[in-house]
Amino acid sequence: MAWRSSGTSNSELVENLWRNEMITHPEVKSAFLKVDRAHYAPRSPYEDCPQPIGHHATISAPHMHASAVEHLLPFIMPGEERPAPRVLDIGSGSGYLTHVLAELVGERGRVVGVEHIEPLKELGERNMKKSREGRELIEGGRVRFRVGDGRKGWRDEEEEGGKSWDAIHVGAAAVKVHEELLEQLASPGRMFIPVDDEDDPKGWGQHIWCVDKDEKGEVKKRKLFGVRYVPLTDAPKA
Repeated sequence: MAWRSSGTSNSELVENLWRNEMITHPEVKSAFLKVDRAHYAPRSPYEDCPQPIGHHATISAPHMHASAVEHLLPFIMPGEERPAPRVLDIGSGSGYLTHVLAELVGERGRVVGVEHIEPLKELGERNMKKSREGRELIEGGRVRFRVGDGRKGWRDEEEEGGKSWDAIHVGAAAVKVHEELLEQLASPGRMFIPVDDEDDPKGWGQHIWCVDKDEKGEVKKRKLFGVRYVPLTDAPKA
């Protein structure tokens, strides 16, 4: 039903995602209502489809962002066991999902968006600053954008707890679930990542994997559904 979720306004788009059960949790619905996609999509922001944003990158379709947040929700909402959730958004691109995640982690939480080229990192920052809420999240330190190789995750040695992430979202297709990302995933923690299919000789097939690490550090992977993402790779050559 995702193709029927488009709207003529941000609220209509979110209501359609809710009606079509792409969004099922009230907390997720509230977060999406707070973030106007018009600040992030270059055109037709309320269409439920992906769009190019330059530099061989895209902003994913709203239903894909909704799916990511729904799957990661238990690990990004603050609670007794996780009062200050730490979330890593690899391939943050337009900054849209980074902003939605920041609405969910609470005042003590932290979301770091990582991009592989400076112009995309700057794009996410500019887009978030289009709204008062986005500016406050950046100025208050709840959101930070960084430049780095997303395949290696991101280590923030200066912060308490800076070596692990409660939730990791990957917004580009990896050739595999990289060991660096597994190492940086907290115990317990969850990763939402598109991965190339090993049994596809042409390299066209991809699936979303939900990767869970339990309290003992044991990792379990679940294949969710087929997708088509841009690759998680090196920055384009100048």
